[in-house]
Amino acid sequence: MNLTLPAHALLVAATLSAASMSVFAQAASAPPQGVVGLASSASVDVPRDLLQITFSTTREGADANAVQSQLKQAVDAALAEARKAARPGQVDVQTGAFSIGPRYSPKGGISGWQGTAELSVEGRDVAAISQLAGRITTLTVARAGYALSRDAREKAEADASGQAIARFRAKAADVARSFGYAGYTIREVTVSGADMPPPTPRPVQMRALTASASNEDLPVEAGRTTVSVTVNGTIQMK
Repeated sequence: MNLTLPAHALLVAATLSAASMSVFAQAASAPPQGVVGLASSASVDVPRDLLQITFSTTREGADANAVQSQLKQAVDAALAEARKAARPGQVDVQTGAFSIGPRYSPKGGISGWQGTAELSVEGRDVAAISQLAGRITTLTVARAGYALSRDAREKAEADASGQAIARFRAKAADVARSFGYAGYTIREVTVSGADMPPPTPRPVQMRALTASASNEDLPVEAGRTTVSVTVNGTIQMK
């Protein structure tokens, strides 16, 4: 049996199919109803607890090997003193940059060699580190500054997160009530946190301490920083 439909019937079917697809597409692209975007934040003010000091020295000379030897002696002496105070988490010591390069005369030839070496000390025992700075005599303090330790940052972020989430939930309930809804559900949410960067530490100009001044402590002040957490998300009012 031949079931071929007439042309006008095929045209009607195609039109209905296209209309159905159009309605479906419009429904799919229609914005959801009763959805609101919200944001809340909270901040916790905490003291910086991690002292960071970078010691450095520069040597110059006509022979690269001699410059290297002088730098090594200076760093070795500083390391020997620093290791006496080293305690994991409280006073951590590590060597830094160690470089030697040529100096050029106005005519372009090599006129000598110059090298730089660094040693870094950081930790939460501020008294021990500041006293150590006074006992290191072969290097001088190039930079000194404070930061927030990981433990302190995590604790501050946890406190701020709890406050920010509570504010987000309270705001969501208030908004839903204001629009005449009985409640809400959370569609999506993100929680992000950061501590405000401290001011860039200014270089500390200090002379190489003499034996008579070897017990002079480095004057330092920690200051405070602010850890902030922001909660962004959307809710579906119900």
